[in-house]
Amino acid sequence: MRIVIAGGHGKIALLLTRLAAGRGDTVVGLVRNPDHVQDVRDHGGDAVVLDLESASAEQVAAALAGADAAVFAAGAGPGSGTARKETVDRDAAALLADAALIAGVRRHVQISAMGIDRADDPGVDEVFAVYLRAKDAAERALRDRDLDWTILRPGRLTDDPAVGAVALAESVEPGAVSRADVAAVVLALLDDPGTAGLTVELVGGGTPVAEAVQSLPRTRAE
Repeated sequence: MRIVIAGGHGKIALLLTRLAAGRGDTVVGLVRNPDHVQDVRDHGGDAVVLDLESASAEQVAAALAGADAAVFAAGAGPGSGTARKETVDRDAAALLADAALIAGVRRHVQISAMGIDRADDPGVDEVFAVYLRAKDAAERALRDRDLDWTILRPGRLTDDPAVGAVALAESVEPGAVSRADVAAVVLALLDDPGTAGLTVELVGGGTPVAEAVQSLPRTRAE
């Protein structure tokens, strides 16, 4: 499988690159900073320098050419302000989906976030509220595209080692999950076309990743 990852230098993206490359997949990470190319290569992938905040859909489509799947793993990061939540978490996600349509890359997994309905809750920080609204808008934009998409909403992310067991369903209780386990779930979702059309939540749990993905409701005949 040839997989193109937007946000290719992110922690989840690098873990996903190592997992996929380790089993023989070809992985290309889209990175904004040329200094990050070697990090992607060190994890077994290749990299294309492309700024998703300024690139056109046609430019991104060129990077997607020949891919079997696209993954949106980009994010403005915890230190960014409200403007970049919109240009990265919202707009870049829609850009990748549009580029996938142009390039004919139907399989698409988008990493979102749990709790996007909490943006208007009392006490929610303004920047975090903008982030949640951006993720919500990105999800809605993807659902509007004619792609074989799956939306994954992880809980609070940690850098703990992979456990290999999770709780994965259309709705789960809030909790934490390691980025390594998120990467494993993304790869399992990419492998399972029957999960297209699902929006699922993910936290740490007791079900092995492969079993958790197989237990999701089927959206198409297998």
